[in-house]
Amino acid sequence: MNKLVRIGTRGSALALWQARQVQHMLETLGLRSELVAISSSGDIELQKPLYEMGVQGIFTKELDVALLEDQIDVAVHSMKDVPTQLPKGIALAFIPKRGPVADVFISKNDAWEDTKSIVATSSLRRGAQWLHKYPHHSTIGIRGNVPTRLKKLETMDCQGTIMAIAGLIRLEMLPKQHTVLDWMVPAPAQGALLVTALASNKELMETLSLLNDDETAFCVAQERIFLRELEGGCTAPIGALAKMKDGQVHFIGSITQKDGKQQLVFNQYMPVEKANDIGSIAAKELLSRGAKAMLDE
Repeated sequence: MNKLVRIGTRGSALALWQARQVQHMLETLGLRSELVAISSSGDIELQKPLYEMGVQGIFTKELDVALLEDQIDVAVHSMKDVPTQLPKGIALAFIPKRGPVADVFISKNDAWEDTKSIVATSSLRRGAQWLHKYPHHSTIGIRGNVPTRLKKLETMDCQGTIMAIAGLIRLEMLPKQHTVLDWMVPAPAQGALLVTALASNKELMETLSLLNDDETAFCVAQERIFLRELEGGCTAPIGALAKMKDGQVHFIGSITQKDGKQQLVFNQYMPVEKANDIGSIAAKELLSRGAKAMLDE
């Protein structure tokens, strides 16, 4: 392919970092490319929590439209922001090797765990899981990209905020005063990127498939199956993480009441050769234990 590949991306610092990584990957295949920044409504509307905006794909729809209108050739997404059903005509081109998946707590002081702390987050999942572990704490909303949230934290009346470690590391902005929340179940596909293209662009799709990381693709697919079968959007209080090690798939899936009072967890190991539907198995088990009623609340 001699044509210049137009890479669509959101305009935030993190999104541009991610797009540049994809650009470097395309270079390894001998593909020339340019970045095309597209504004998303999720970046523009910063006052409401995401779950109040009531739109799935709030960070992805403008890139989808740009693809369909031939303004770009590929789109780069944080995969956790992408609805489980891609728009008609748009297909998964490749998924690079996943980055760090954990959430971290950025704290203002050392006493946050013992006091009646106020924690800033606009993620239903993070807030619910936090209140489940720390029922004496409370949460308030915070929106914006990584640098914006870190700046807001300085003046907010709270003890800290919860963020994905991947973005902080990628932008070299991880504060010294942080705690890795190894007990918190991340969002489905957290830490992974998704590159999409038009399904009709067969030559480009075939070329880009060489960049796919099969292990990451398998794991995030199971997490997204779990999410889809629970009928939860990317703002629902649902966590999922699949990992492959020593011939086993370890799958953790959770759903937590918004106030943190109840939590359902699936936590099992399964041989890789038998784990092709582990995400579905996990979802069905939690549904049998009352997950639907928790989601309906």
